[in-house]
Amino acid sequence: MTAAPDPRPLTGEPLALDLLNTRWKQDGDTQDLLTDTDGLTVWLAANGLDGAYEADAKTLRHLLQARDALKAAMDGSPEECAERIDAVLTHGRIQLGLTTQGPVERPEFNDPSWGPAWLAARSYLELLSTAPDRIRGCASDTCVLHFFDTSRNGTRRWCSMAACGNRAKASRHYARSRA
Repeated sequence: MTAAPDPRPLTGEPLALDLLNTRWKQDGDTQDLLTDTDGLTVWLAANGLDGAYEADAKTLRHLLQARDALKAAMDGSPEECAERIDAVLTHGRIQLGLTTQGPVERPEFNDPSWGPAWLAARSYLELLSTAPDRIRGCASDTCVLHFFDTSRNGTRRWCSMAACGNRAKASRHYARSRA
């Protein structure tokens, strides 16, 4: 089955943040890509996971558990989030190996339906060990999207300059012109 087009306004972020971005605001209403397995199919395809994992109810349930754990982490509840992320991570492990191309790490799962959730939780750990200060939420009060700041000076504030950043600039300009 071919996945429908991805309706989300921000894609292409690291897997953990891309999972968080399956909820977004549109015209003031919260949208959620992961309300059913059709949305899961879209998300798996967007992240190159569609060939490896089934888009079934069990995988969706596990992915939602991971998303809730990541949301708790972003909301700044370290004790709760560590426990919740660890609960996802207990369902997989890394198997080290050697190929003709060199060393490899292969994720292994007792139950493959945990694969996407586990990979997203592991992605979050990698971001934390790489540059935790670059994991950000959009500075717009009306936006719930997250991004990994890859700008040279690390000062990115908006999920998208074309959307949220432009609205903020236009709002400031309007306020100045009225004053």
